[in-house]
Amino acid sequence: MWDEAVTRYDFGPSHPMDPVRLALTMGLVRAFGLDRAMEVRAAPAAGDSTLRLVHREDYVAAVREVSEDPGVADGSYGLGTMDDPAFHGMHEAAALIAGQSVAGAEALWHGEVEHAVNFAGGLHHAMPGGAAGFCVYNDASLAIARLLELGAERVAYVDVDVHHGDGVQAAFWDDPRVLTVSMHEHPRTLFPQTGWPEETGGPEAEGSAANIALPAGTGDEGWLRAFHAVVPELLADFRPQVLVTQHGADTHFEDPLAHLAVSLDAQRAVQEACHRLAHEYADGRWLALGGGGYAV
Repeated sequence: MWDEAVTRYDFGPSHPMDPVRLALTMGLVRAFGLDRAMEVRAAPAAGDSTLRLVHREDYVAAVREVSEDPGVADGSYGLGTMDDPAFHGMHEAAALIAGQSVAGAEALWHGEVEHAVNFAGGLHHAMPGGAAGFCVYNDASLAIARLLELGAERVAYVDVDVHHGDGVQAAFWDDPRVLTVSMHEHPRTLFPQTGWPEETGGPEAEGSAANIALPAGTGDEGWLRAFHAVVPELLADFRPQVLVTQHGADTHFEDPLAHLAVSLDAQRAVQEACHRLAHEYADGRWLALGGGGYAV
């Protein structure tokens, strides 16, 4: 899923969420000829009815308002903060990214494709009623919510970003149809200070959330051991119909905003494992999303 306009999701030149990372990634896709080996699609921006599958109506209205006039942003709804400074076109850019993830999920569910990728997505910190952690609309949650709307009964979400996938967990905290698994740096040492192992789901969905909190400094061996010790067993028990994964690159040892020490080789190994798990437990239906990562 790709539209050049997703690079308009731009918080400014001093912000670490630089859209150049998206342009560089698409440049690699083209350089390796992947755009000729697979279908590249663009989808329209998510409309209000889709956004309201997860986000509150008043929050969507607030995003629209600051999108038209960034000067009115005062920190309400998490907009106009250091993490999420307001900019012209914020709503349109964020909704476009969400639209790519939702369209990818729809194509999977309708059997048009086996795998779908939106590397501009994975904005997992956005909450139903507010922006957080560089994330305005939670495309991962919206894709999952759309799958449920289409009739999915079991969707598994696996998040290997260095930060806890708090927004997705919150969206489905009491929904036993969604298993959320997040492997991240321990909340003692990193934003958003959630994702403790004791967080296991709400009263209506006990056991539907799993959090693997790793100490700062964890490298390839510990990271891969944690993944392989927990994720396959959870998926084998849950038997998802669709697997949605978030692959934030900020676990990398050169990322200056976090404290894990993972290599590209280990990141690739986890992505390959997710591919195998999708085929083993979800009939190959796999939606892979991007995520955080400091573009140097």
